[in-house]
Amino acid sequence: MPFEVDLGPFKIGGAQRHVLIAGPCVLESEKLALETAQRIAEIAQSLGMPYVFKSSYDKANRTSITSFRGPGIQAGVTLLRKVKEQVGVPVLTDVHSVEEAGLAAEGADILQIPAFLCRQTDLLVAAAKTGRVVNVKKGQFLSPWEMSNVVKKLEESGTKRIILTERGSSFGYNNLVVDMRALPIMRSFGYPVVFDATHSVQLPGGGGTKSSGQREFVAPLAGAAAAAGCDGFFMEVHPDPDTALSDGPNMVPLHQLKPLLERLLRICQAAGKGSEDPA
Repeated sequence: MPFEVDLGPFKIGGAQRHVLIAGPCVLESEKLALETAQRIAEIAQSLGMPYVFKSSYDKANRTSITSFRGPGIQAGVTLLRKVKEQVGVPVLTDVHSVEEAGLAAEGADILQIPAFLCRQTDLLVAAAKTGRVVNVKKGQFLSPWEMSNVVKKLEESGTKRIILTERGSSFGYNNLVVDMRALPIMRSFGYPVVFDATHSVQLPGGGGTKSSGQREFVAPLAGAAAAAGCDGFFMEVHPDPDTALSDGPNMVPLHQLKPLLERLLRICQAAGKGSEDPA
């Protein structure tokens, strides 16, 4: 059974309930971040799910140089800290460089290593040394067993506060496919594994100057991951994805989140995890 990763308010992994990591792809405004975080927190609490707010201060790998990237690290970390204080939930954000790791750790409880950067040794070492939980997205170009090398880099850098996230693998041009075997394979390394339900339906670069997506497949893929025994769900959620400044086509509309989570929790119960009554 994977180690439990202590996040403070709750633990992730082991026999613990499935964690929800969710929020807008990028920090668009203070109002959007606070209102979305509050609503998702209420939904998660009603379902007995531990919740982590997710949003990026900088989307450094946008398809086009003219695409919106976010407010930047200084303003972004300040806003993440405000979400944490006002909504009362842990927060997660991406880091892209060694220099960013320490700064982001001032406001975030979990530092996320983007899939494209999952093999960047210096970045992994820097994130590990902050003492924060490190969530690593499996690269679209990696097999699940290759993630054991990522785990070793983090462990040898002094941390066992590790989460691994499956987000699909490249399958030809502008397409991803999810191999559900990746979930038990990566869990065998001893750490919790989260399923990224929205990036897994992304069509990278499929919009020409931006990525596209197929949000209609979020529910079936997330259901399969629930049955396969993941420890949590990562979802980008927005009140109006069609007007979102990043990743709109694959984000879950906020009003659809609760029924989706209810469905996933029923599958989790049938699969044998989280069968106790919600708190």
